[in-house]
Amino acid sequence: QVQLVESGGGLVQAGGSLRLSCVASGLTFGNYAMGWYRQAPGKQREFVAAITSGGTTDYVDSVKGRFLISRDNAKITVYLQMNSLKPEDTAVYYCAADSSPTDLITKTPDYWGKGTLVTVSS
Repeated sequence: QVQLVESGGGLVQAGGSLRLSCVASGLTFGNYAMGWYRQAPGKQREFVAAITSGGTTDYVDSVKGRFLISRDNAKITVYLQMNSLKPEDTAVYYCAADSSPTDLITKTPDYWGKGTLVTVSS
């Protein structure tokens, strides 16, 4: 049974930083592309960042230069370092996994975590 467990969310002031973590189990972590999505109140879930098994990364334009995705295969963990946070970054952040990097971004990923709430105050 695949489980993705996020942590690290919380309340932060605009301009601040947070690091999200997602620990994966039940899958061969090194074979999966990993990513982060977010869903703001009243909005659809959107892609934020992805990292392939080889370390290639991709980001939505709105977070480029502010967010950094990374992975530690030994710790079966993917991270999202979020800097220069803005109120519009407020959302529930979801970890996702898919064996296809393309499907991770363009389709519904195979696996999801339950999410962690990030609130950025102005």
